[in-house]
Amino acid sequence: MNIAIVGTGYVGLVSGACFAEMGVKVTCVDIDGEKISKLQLGEMPIYEPGLGDMVQRNMEAGRLVFITNLASCIDDVEIVFSAVGTPPDEDGSADLKYVLEVARTFGQHIKKYTVLVTKSTVPVGTAKKVKAAIQEELEKRGEDIEFDIASNPEFLKEGAALKDFMSPDRVVIGVETERAKELMNKLYKPFVLNNYRILFMDIPSAEMTKYAANSMLATRISFMNDIANLCELVGADVDMVRRGIGSDARIGTKFLYPGCGYGGSCFPKDVKALIHTGKEYGYDMRVIEAVEEVNERQKSIVFEKLLKSFDGNLEDKTIALWGLAFKPETDDMREAPALVIIDKLIKAGAKVNVYDPVAMEECRRRIGNVVIYCKDMYEAVIAADALLLVTEWKQFRIPNWKVMRKIMNGNILVDGRNIYEDRELKTEGFEYIRIGV
Repeated sequence: MNIAIVGTGYVGLVSGACFAEMGVKVTCVDIDGEKISKLQLGEMPIYEPGLGDMVQRNMEAGRLVFITNLASCIDDVEIVFSAVGTPPDEDGSADLKYVLEVARTFGQHIKKYTVLVTKSTVPVGTAKKVKAAIQEELEKRGEDIEFDIASNPEFLKEGAALKDFMSPDRVVIGVETERAKELMNKLYKPFVLNNYRILFMDIPSAEMTKYAANSMLATRISFMNDIANLCELVGADVDMVRRGIGSDARIGTKFLYPGCGYGGSCFPKDVKALIHTGKEYGYDMRVIEAVEEVNERQKSIVFEKLLKSFDGNLEDKTIALWGLAFKPETDDMREAPALVIIDKLIKAGAKVNVYDPVAMEECRRRIGNVVIYCKDMYEAVIAADALLLVTEWKQFRIPNWKVMRKIMNGNILVDGRNIYEDRELKTEGFEYIRIGV
């Protein structure tokens, strides 16, 4: 099969590489000429474990190419995926201008039956706008070319995206016709041979599934953060509570870990968009609104615990941060708790040393040199009065505590992800502060 994917961001690039890995001829399209030129040289615009090797391997095999113009390849493909960005507007709604631009370009250039599949996360009802935009362009051309639209939301976890794509829990596809269903089934069948997990449905249901899934996961996170904060007040241990409720098969253990809030490209944006969709239809999404409110508050909890430890005064204190990305195995800092914490530390007059295995340049791009970028985790804590653990990278899990006590000025450690043992830290001479205890 021959397909095109418009947009070489996280979703488009991972999808293109994985489809090519399964033998599909993939043309990735992006109007950013500089990005395409770098991709043609094998330079990755994002960090995702294993992605660079997969892209290089399939480029060399001739199954994956990068171009800047959809029109030049559209005659040769059966399916065009739209994987462009849908950034949030000020009111929380998803900005669909790039999605509709792809639809118009599609309508301007197709000459035979082709399917346009929206892979971007878009609000319910977007498919109607996409279809109308294509039809309008065909009418301008005086053409009556048959086409179909489909919705195929992605459910990739950053840091494990290749595994998620190659061995999916499920593939959700919204279609309107049997012809489109058969074509999409043909494309995805190699991915699900061992356990057939393609869920076909109507397009509005597919659009809603993506938002509902991410909002449910965000809800579990905010729920546990709320419980953790109450545990501190009543004298309970949230880790005990988590294990107690997670052993219930109806609840399960995933996404029940308290921390300093969620971030990234999906949960914050999708929660806001679902709230906005509800308002458009005159319905208040009260649970989801509370999820967002709790999460925004939770991003400050590490700072607040630190501030309390210093009796409200951080002026001229040196604070080390371990972790900048919103989660491990990515350099993504969109809506990252670290950004909120750093901002509050700077405003409080603290000097901030930071270290992250992969997100240093992304942090510099976002906030410049208001912090000190360190070459490793130990340099970050030299002469530090306190350490904040913000992102739970594996290399932070078993540090040399004895070395750290020697090179730090202070002994305060605020654990924003609850990855350490209270007894061990106290034995090593640290004042250990975590969430929910």
